[in-house]
Amino acid sequence: MERGTGPLVLLVHGFPESWYSWRHQLAALAAAGYRAVAVDVRGYGRSSKPDGVAAYRMLELIEDNVAVVRALGEETAIIIGHDWGSGIAAGSALVRPEVFTAVGLLSVPYAPRGGPRPSEVFARMGGEEEFYVSYFQKPGRAEAEIEPDVRGWLAGFYAALSGDTMPVPGMPDPHFATRGGTLRERFPTGPLPFWLDQDDLDVYAGEFERTGMSAALNRYRNMDRDWEDLAPWDAAPIVQPSVFIGGALDASTTWMTDAIDAYPVTLPGLASSHLLDGCGHWIQQERAHEVNQILTGWLASLPA
Repeated sequence: MERGTGPLVLLVHGFPESWYSWRHQLAALAAAGYRAVAVDVRGYGRSSKPDGVAAYRMLELIEDNVAVVRALGEETAIIIGHDWGSGIAAGSALVRPEVFTAVGLLSVPYAPRGGPRPSEVFARMGGEEEFYVSYFQKPGRAEAEIEPDVRGWLAGFYAALSGDTMPVPGMPDPHFATRGGTLRERFPTGPLPFWLDQDDLDVYAGEFERTGMSAALNRYRNMDRDWEDLAPWDAAPIVQPSVFIGGALDASTTWMTDAIDAYPVTLPGLASSHLLDGCGHWIQQERAHEVNQILTGWLASLPA
């Protein structure tokens, strides 16, 4: 989806979303003088869904982004990503710096490649329970939970990670499942988050009902492969101009405070880092106005 004219800004979504998660940013960026383009990442929505888990490795997604820039008739772009899209945006800036001249990261902080194999780290995180990333990594298991009721599962998942509907402290954490249980057992069952109405849910659910969940979940199933592929960039900083925006209530930021603290080393081009009070994971939808203000201000500060 494309709005506006001017310097190209490529918007990359996360799981389980689509280009639609950027609906509030497209018009704002266009009004600020940019060509805003939001893609369906490989495996989502109307984009290609090749067979095989390895087709969804990070290096493939980076080259998809380069190909989009070229197909739009441009040589360079600013790239902004949310959730998995944050990692894809960071990887794109790291691996193809001649194409991606600046990078915006939403919700998931940049942490350079390194350390133990990711599957080993996530297996240890669960303890007596199972961390959601490990749960998603086994082909077929999450699909069996989600696909019989895509709409209901998405509603619960969005609510579980949204600032206004997430479980209160002391309640069971929806990022973990009991051994042999499901993630959905811990999702809220009340109203939808304030930023998500029934029409919005129709858009998300309709796409996943049509495509199934496997292609989207394959991102999680490539984390060890990405760790191997990105070994040449071990501990590498992203030197381009950058900005980070996170939600103060989002586990992605609270668990990764060390990564944020390391930004002077890992993101030496960082213009600013923001934590929005009371905000959960779906930051550009929960706090569209604030995110738009931060992004347009940062974009205006970039060299022409």
